[in-house]
Amino acid sequence: MASRGIRDRVAIIGMGCTKFGELWDKGIDDLLTDAAVEASASAGLPIHDIDAFWMGTMTSSVSGITLSRPLKLDYKPVTRVENFCATGSEAFRNACYAVASGAYDTAMAIGVEKLKDTGYSGLTGIRAVGDGTDPGLSSPAAFSFLAPSYAHKYGVDKDQMKEVMSRIAFKNHQNGARNPRAQFQKEISMETISKAPLVAGELGVFDCSGVSDGSAAAIICRVEDAHRYCANPLYVKALSFVAGPAAGPIDPGYDYTTFPEVVRSAEDAYQQAGITDPRTQLAMAEVHDCFTPTELVLMEDMGFAARGTAWKEVLAGTFDRDGELPVNPDGGLKSFGHPIGASGLRMLFECWLQLRGEAPADRQIATVAQGRTLGLTHNLGGAPGECVSFVGVVGSELGD
Repeated sequence: MASRGIRDRVAIIGMGCTKFGELWDKGIDDLLTDAAVEASASAGLPIHDIDAFWMGTMTSSVSGITLSRPLKLDYKPVTRVENFCATGSEAFRNACYAVASGAYDTAMAIGVEKLKDTGYSGLTGIRAVGDGTDPGLSSPAAFSFLAPSYAHKYGVDKDQMKEVMSRIAFKNHQNGARNPRAQFQKEISMETISKAPLVAGELGVFDCSGVSDGSAAAIICRVEDAHRYCANPLYVKALSFVAGPAAGPIDPGYDYTTFPEVVRSAEDAYQQAGITDPRTQLAMAEVHDCFTPTELVLMEDMGFAARGTAWKEVLAGTFDRDGELPVNPDGGLKSFGHPIGASGLRMLFECWLQLRGEAPADRQIATVAQGRTLGLTHNLGGAPGECVSFVGVVGSELGD
C-alpha cells in the first residue's frame, strides 16, 4: 500500500546554503550558523521563534546539542537524525511530518558535515567486515559494478560506455562552473575526464563525487501560514523514503542495472504528487550522482528514460541545463560536492532558486519559463542492491 503523503499541507518559506568544499577556515558551528541565519533571513522568521529543529549529520556529531550550542537555542527540541547519504533528506522529511501533524507551527531542517576534518577521504566503507565471506568494499568499488553491468545488458561497448560516463561528468562540471557555491567551479573537457586516473573498475577521478564540508537548511510551516513569511513559498508535494531488504549481493537475480529502492520510492512519490509522466511534468531533478554510472541508472529508475535508452539520452543532451529535463543544474554531488548530512537539503536549495526564478541568469533553466512548476530531489544511501532511497517533489504552485 502506498503512503498517503502530505501533499500541499506544508510549505518551505526560507532556505540557506553555504559554499561546499574544503572549508578549512570553517568549523561545524560556523557552517550550521551560516546556513541557519541565511534561512531565517529569507523567511523573515527569527531563529528563536522556530518551534523545533531536525539536524542531519552522519559523522560530525551525535547529539542535537551540536546545533543548540552555536545557535544558542532556548530549550527547543533538536533531533539529530542519520540515514547514510540520505541524511539531509531524512531531516527534511521528519520536519515536514512534524508540522503537518500539527505538533509544531514551524520547524527547521538542517544538515551539516565536516568530512575534510575526519582524516580520511570519503567514507571508510559500506559495511563492517565479518568473517571474510562478506568483504568490505569502498564506495567507488561497490558502485563501479554498475557500468559494466549496464553495458553488458544493453549492448553498449566499452568505449561508448566510457563516453557516456564522461558526458555525465562533463555536464555536471559545466553546471558547477556557473555556481559560486559549488566545490568545483571549473569546466572539464571530455578528453581530460576520459583520460583521468582510475579509482575503481572503470571509474576515473572525475566519475566520483567530491569530499566536502558544507551545510544547508530549510524552514517549514503550514501551507495556510506560508504567505505570512514568504511571497513565493515552495509547496511540498511528496516525500517518499524506503529501506530495501539489502538482498542484492546474495540475490542471483540482481544484475546491478537498477536500484529497486529508487524505483519503489519514485513510484510512491509520483503517486503522492499526482505525477503520471515525470519527464514532461518535472521542471528539474536533483539526483544522487555519487558516481557517474549512478546518475545513468537513476534516469531509468525514476522514469526519465525507458530501460536501456538513458545512455543515448545522455549523449543527446536530454538532461543538460538547456535540455528537455535538466538534471543536477547546480552541478550535483559531482561538482557541487557531497557533505553527507547537507546534500539532500542542498538539492532542495537549487529547487528553491530555480522554481522561484531566483537563480542567476546564466544558470536559469528553460523549463521554468516554459511553465513547469515541479522539482524533484533524490538521495540514496548504501550500495547497489542494499540501500535506502528518498524521493521528494516540491512545487511553486498549489494544486499542481
